Order: sequence, then structure tokens, then C-alpha cells
Amino acid sequence: MIDLYTWGTPNGRKVSVMLEELGLPYAVHAVDIRNDAQFAPAFLAVNPNGKIPAIVDSDGPDGKPISVFESGAILIYLAEKTGSKLLPAEPRARAAVMSWLMFQMAGVGPMCGQAHHFLHFAPEKVPYGVARYTKEARRLYGVMDKRLGEAAFLAGDAYSIADIATFPWVARHDFHEIDLADFPNVRRWHDALAARPPVARGMAVPAA
Repeated sequence: MIDLYTWGTPNGRKVSVMLEELGLPYAVHAVDIRNDAQFAPAFLAVNPNGKIPAIVDSDGPDGKPISVFESGAILIYLAEKTGSKLLPAEPRARAAVMSWLMFQMAGVGPMCGQAHHFLHFAPEKVPYGVARYTKEARRLYGVMDKRLGEAAFLAGDAYSIADIATFPWVARHDFHEIDLADFPNVRRWHDALAARPPVARGMAVPAA
């Protein structure tokens, strides 16, 4: 059994989508970040950085429980644990998946997250912050749109953890004021992933 510590954010939903895609049994523990629950001692024992998501796998590699934090690390761990094709073993295909996964981890998530913050949550309007991060968000969507005009999925012809990592952020495109009509290849990809039943189930975790 896998214990998933999460909240309804793009980073949290990456992992619930992955668990649904793999069909692994898991228990959801909602960590209400609105009330700073991520800084409770019990959660810090799972993730010392005090961020969701995190997992505890009761059946770790040596048969003992193991905790894993950081969403990208969790996706890699789960793919390797199950031998899933979502992270291929063939070196060239694996390198492509890892490259696009890190594109999300280093680019799409942080930059769109900053755009979201400066647009909607900053205590005062900071025009420089809004301009900087919305411009970078659009640039990243442009990179994805070009790539998805060349291939069905981010890493190539096969659906992978790179897509799973990126989809929950793109699903919030309105939060960073991106119109998918401006990026038709991203919209095609988004709609295809949104139609997958495991994606829909994972995006509903944790339940309201």
C-alpha cells in the first residue's frame, strides 16, 4: 500500500494521476496547505522540506517502508517500481522522457506557478513580476506547442511521465492567463489527456 500525502495542486495531482495510471492501491492523506498542515511534525517526518506531495510505500525496495518526496522523484520511483513503460528502459527514449520531465520540473511548474502567484495572490500588484512570469509562461507554452506539432506526446510517440507531470499545470492554464486557442497543439494534447479516465480520477484527488 502507498500512502499519498497531497493537496489539490498541480504538483499533488501529478502523483495521484500516476497512481491511477498504474492501478496501484493507495490511501490519500489530505495535507491542507491553507492551514500550514505541511509544517506539522508528522508530515515533516515524511518530507523534511514541508511540501506536498510525498508518499510512503510500505513495500519498499527492501521490503521495508520508504518515503519519497518531490513530485518528479515520486514519478520516477513509481515507474521504476512497477517497470512501467511510462518511463522506458531504452536509453534514447528514456533520455527524451527525462529531458521533458525536467523541462516541467525546472520550467513549466516554477514559472507558471510564479505567474499564478503574481496574477492572483501577491498582496500588491507588481507589474514587473506579472510581466516577467506571464511572458515566460507564454514562451514555455510556445516550446510545448512546437514540440507537440512534431510528436503526439512531449517525449515522442508514447505517453510518459513527462506528460503526467506537465498536464496538471496546463490544466490550470487560465490561472496564468494562457488561452489554449493560441497554442493549438497544446490544446490537442491537453484534450486527449483530459479524456483519459485515470487522468480524470487522479485530477479529482483529494476529494473536496
